[in-house]
Amino acid sequence: MALDQDTFQQLLDTVSRFVTERLIPNEDRMEAEDRVPPDVLAEMKEIGLFALTIPEEYGGLSLGMEEEALVLMEVGKASCAFRSAFATTIGIGSQGLVMDGTEEQRRRYLPRLASGEIIGSFCLTEPNVGSDSASVRTRAVRDGDSYVINGTKRFITNAPEAGVFTVFARTGGEGAAGISAFLVDASTPGLSLGKIDKKMGQKGSHTCDVIFDDCRVPRDALLGGEENKGFKTAMKVLDRGRLHIAAACVGTAERLIADSLNYAMSRKQFSKAIAEFQLVQAMLADSRMEAYAARCMVLDAARRRDAGENVTTLASCSKLFSTEMLGRVADRAVQIHGGSGYIADFKVERFYRDVRLFRLYEGTSQIQQIIIAKNMMKEAAC
Repeated sequence: MALDQDTFQQLLDTVSRFVTERLIPNEDRMEAEDRVPPDVLAEMKEIGLFALTIPEEYGGLSLGMEEEALVLMEVGKASCAFRSAFATTIGIGSQGLVMDGTEEQRRRYLPRLASGEIIGSFCLTEPNVGSDSASVRTRAVRDGDSYVINGTKRFITNAPEAGVFTVFARTGGEGAAGISAFLVDASTPGLSLGKIDKKMGQKGSHTCDVIFDDCRVPRDALLGGEENKGFKTAMKVLDRGRLHIAAACVGTAERLIADSLNYAMSRKQFSKAIAEFQLVQAMLADSRMEAYAARCMVLDAARRRDAGENVTTLASCSKLFSTEMLGRVADRAVQIHGGSGYIADFKVERFYRDVRLFRLYEGTSQIQQIIIAKNMMKEAAC
């Protein structure tokens, strides 16, 4: 961590105030405009949200995983699309570069990512390649001092706003061992975008196809300068990304619990607040318990990662539990609000739709179960 404890606490307090004073009051505006308001986005860059995890020598804040998780728990208390605006830049859109990029590649991109001048995006999923990410079909063929990329990537978060893409393409044989990663500028000829996807929720966060049609990139666009190392990079990036998502889910759950408690204490039926009824209390208590368990789980895994432990299993445990927990908390929040919870005037309706995505991207819940079980068997066999 580049920041001392006092400075980090100041950052955390700043983020918390920003969420309360700027993000939450602009939730309806973002929903109506289907974009993060430009003035709010500029403030996000100004307070350093795009720089959180980027190394200090490239203009970032060098936060460790635990510190990142604590920040995300605050940001998660606002509508999900606010986090998404900078999440790919500090997470999957930059961490491959941080972990495995050459010094020249880092100096070219990281300072601009940290300032928010450009947004990073991560191109792994394809129309016929989702959970089976080792089956990437996009191909990069060496041609002199260049590579020519052909293929389509799907559901790419922040693609319409991105300035640079980390693109996974096949340079070798079948399977994980034949995949390489490339850094591709959004302005590169042969790169185009599909129409923006119309999603169930998360208005203001955009995804679309990224299409490569004889897209020629220089040899130095190969991440780390080595072929066939891309899949390992992707898996390392996703380990961190899963803890990032789990932390955000904790924050969102805490927001929903607070909103539900406030509603239950003010809404009266049968001449008393519905919070006085034990069945409502049970729903509140179950949500509080699960959110607390998720917070403990995420912070423990984050500390272990910062200490240098392999946390692949724990990251999957955290992502699986936290995202599933949030789905249950959101469902209870709607139930506590009753008919009002189904009406767009109340924020729980939006959150109910928004949080469904967390169980799908960066590895579905079922993929997390498979990872956990396979690692358990591997450890038992040693």
